[in-house]
Amino acid sequence: MITLNLPTFDCKTKEVDGKPYIFDLLRRKYIRLSPEEWVRQHIVNLLLTHYAYPKALLRPEGGLTLNLTQKRTDLVAFDREGQPFLVVECKAPHIPLTQSVFDQVTRYNHVHRAPYLVITNGLTHYCCGIDPTTQALHFLEDFPAFQ
Repeated sequence: MITLNLPTFDCKTKEVDGKPYIFDLLRRKYIRLSPEEWVRQHIVNLLLTHYAYPKALLRPEGGLTLNLTQKRTDLVAFDREGQPFLVVECKAPHIPLTQSVFDQVTRYNHVHRAPYLVITNGLTHYCCGIDPTTQALHFLEDFPAFQ
């Protein structure tokens, strides 16, 4: 897999029938390793080890209903009260982070109502806070610390 602009970590991988799998720390099982999953696992590691997010408050690939359609958020971090705190949209490294990716994560956040959003392809990361009054996005220099 490609080297990302994220801290490396000692991940467990294996091959089954010629296909790569990675051990997901949150789901506690091996899952198919795609470029997007490679990014997600690095983001999970970053949030756990560098920003002290509790493992129990991270949910990968959570389902949501948006306009009567089932969707999946890549990663949601919850606060201590169990409310969505951060919604993360991961793309494969070769996928550019365009306005449509921002639109996607903000649509998902209409359901979650988290105060922070992140989009990443593992090479570039955009972190935003949301003004609770105006709903305007403001870019952050870093990932939000767990609160």
